[in-house]
This record gives sequence, C-alpha cells and structure tokens, in this order.
Amino acid sequence: MPRRALILIEGHTTSGPLYIQAAQCLGLYPITLAANPSQYDYLADKSVEAVEVDTENLDALMHVCSELRATYDVAGITGFVGRDESFYVTVAKLCRHFDLPGPNPESIERCGDKFTQRQFLAQAGVPVPIYRLAATAMEVESSAAEIGLPVILKPAEGSGSSGVRLCRDMDELAEHTGYLLRTYLWRSSPKILVEEFAEGPFYEAVTMGNSVIADGAADFDRPPHFVPCASMFPAPLTEEEHERIADVSLHCLRALGLGWGPADIEFRWTKRGPVVIEVNARLPGWTIPRLIQLAYGVDIINAHIKLVIGDECDLRVGHSHVSAARFLVPDRDGIVDWIEGASLAASVPGVVEVKFYVDPKTQFVRKGDDRDRIGHVIAASPDRTRTEAILQRAVDLISWSITPRPPPSE
Repeated sequence: MPRRALILIEGHTTSGPLYIQAAQCLGLYPITLAANPSQYDYLADKSVEAVEVDTENLDALMHVCSELRATYDVAGITGFVGRDESFYVTVAKLCRHFDLPGPNPESIERCGDKFTQRQFLAQAGVPVPIYRLAATAMEVESSAAEIGLPVILKPAEGSGSSGVRLCRDMDELAEHTGYLLRTYLWRSSPKILVEEFAEGPFYEAVTMGNSVIADGAADFDRPPHFVPCASMFPAPLTEEEHERIADVSLHCLRALGLGWGPADIEFRWTKRGPVVIEVNARLPGWTIPRLIQLAYGVDIINAHIKLVIGDECDLRVGHSHVSAARFLVPDRDGIVDWIEGASLAASVPGVVEVKFYVDPKTQFVRKGDDRDRIGHVIAASPDRTRTEAILQRAVDLISWSITPRPPPSE
C-alpha cells in the first residue's frame, strides 16, 4: 500500500518545521516542492524530502505532483507564501486540479489583490478605510489630497508589511511614491493603494472555515514603517468587543467567499469601531500558531492539515491562558557582532521559546517590514499581567551589538 504523503509548496522559516512535524505526527510523509530548497535550513534533515521545481510554473508543479502520485498516496496539498501571496493561489489551483480538499482559487486570488479585496468588503458593508488606487505619482498625490493626510501608501500586492508606509506630509508621500514606482518589485505594472490612516489599537482574528478560533493584539515599531514588535493572545478586549470582532470577521468571510480553511483578519479599533485593514486567506505565520496553541490549547496547524487531507479537525478550546511574543528589533544596520543572554532568558519560568533569526558576524539591513526583526521571546501564563512581566524580565536579559556600516566614501 503506497505511503500517504502531504505535498508542501515552498517553505517557511518558522511555520515550515511546524508543518513538517505535525504531518509526521499524523502519519503523513511530507514532501516539499521548492524553487530553491537549500534556502530552508530545516529541509537539510535527511528524514525530510524536498524536490527542486519552478514553483512559479503551474504546469511544472502539476507534472511533479502527477509523478509523485504514481509513487505515493497524495492525501493533500498546501503551502506557504513569502513576499508574494500568489503562491497560495497556485496551491488552490493544484488542489482543484487533483480533486483534493482546498480553498476556492478565485476567492484566494480576490484576497491577494488588496484593491479588489477592498472593493468586495466595501460593497458588502464591511467597515474599511477610505481608499483609492493609483498607478502614477500624480494619481497618488491626487488621491492623498482627496483622502487627507496622513495616508497609508502600500502596494496592492505582497505581504509582511513590505512597502507599507505612513506618509504624514507631502515630502514623505513623494519619497515613498518614488520608492514604490522605481524600486519595489512588482509582478506586473504598479498598483499603489492610497488609504486613510485608521488610527487605533491593532487586533487580528484567526479563523478556520466559518469559525473564529482566536483573536489577538499586536504592536508595531519604527514608525512611519510597520515592523511588528509584540503580539498577544487573546486580545485584551471586553466580551462585547470580542463578539464585535467575531461578527465583522464572519462578515468578511462571507463577502470574500472564504468558507474553507484558514484566514487571518487584521483590524484597527477606531472611533467608529473595528475597521478591517486586511484579510489574508491563509494561516498567519511567525509566532501566531504557537501563541494560539499556548493560549487556547488549539493546534491550528494540525487542524489545517486535517482539513487539507479531508479529515475532521478539533477546534475545541482546551484551556484559557495568555500567551505573548516580544520581537527583537535593532535600531541600526550593520554587522551583528554578538548576541548574549538567550540561555538566561530561556531559563526564566514561563518562557516558552527564545529564538534568533540571525547569526553573529552576519550583515543585517533593515527593510522597514517584518524582516527587521532578529529574534523573538515567547511566554505564557494564566493571566496577562504575569505573562507581560515574564516577557519583560526575559527580554531585559538579552543584548546584542551591531557595528554600523561605514559610509560608501570610506
């Protein structure tokens, strides 16, 4: 009898190993298809199979998957996104082609274009920021004048806050417009979203199918950019506010046709209540799956894989704790000389994980997005005050040194 396999398209620094481990625990044989498998350290493990293939070529992926189906019982296909959300559209198309459980490709594609997503949400009555689409510097300036400064300027594609900036005056607007038009890596022609700056605390809801699994809060560093520096589950909201977030989340899913699988919905709580900033038709990455498991006792990666292979998943809350992550964000570019205190921080009672993404003696260059983080600390306890105190104590034990790069003239 052929071995049951789970095919993973591309990889992910933090979520990738968790998917591999969860698949193996479910008795599945994970196989990763990637354009460059060597970029994912965890694939160097001999127990993990990786196949090199052009993951931007749907026909090539279909061919490799067909070959694998001749050897394995392919139970399901899923994958990850990096800067480019379009990979998840490819996953959806593969699932449909091979008649496997998966999301609707049209719905995933609709979400990947932030302007199209905005249109669907607004037409359905979901509260969103005022927005305009621009393709030239003149259109950006005109749109910003209509909306009123400050505005958020961002690509209508991509992820991880890449290319997203708060523009507080005309100089910042012109500067960032120039960057997006000249430097940003567009899939085709430039599509710039100009939108109202929705001021207020940031929250997110994680859903599976038509159920809201968890909601959390986050904070950001380095304005006018949006570099995540902290995350907490559950969000510190009243029962009524939790319900309001859940109601708006389910409204988003209906508006976008997302009735299958995971989604991550981002909000700002403004004077008019929760305003939807973005709907990501996939599981959130980085530390969030771990935080949800620690806070609620729900393994959302295990649940997602079970959906992918056509099994029922268990989303029942197992316990009620407060989990949080603090991200380590340097204030300069340069060579990372040393990092100290990780083992001391990890020994603090209540700390679950201390992890660094860079090694000493490597060059670090800030991008103004989620790549500006060099590590994280995760903690959990029965209440919020204790969790915050544990995190602070652990982070205070960590230090690092970065030698700034000399100016080009030197």
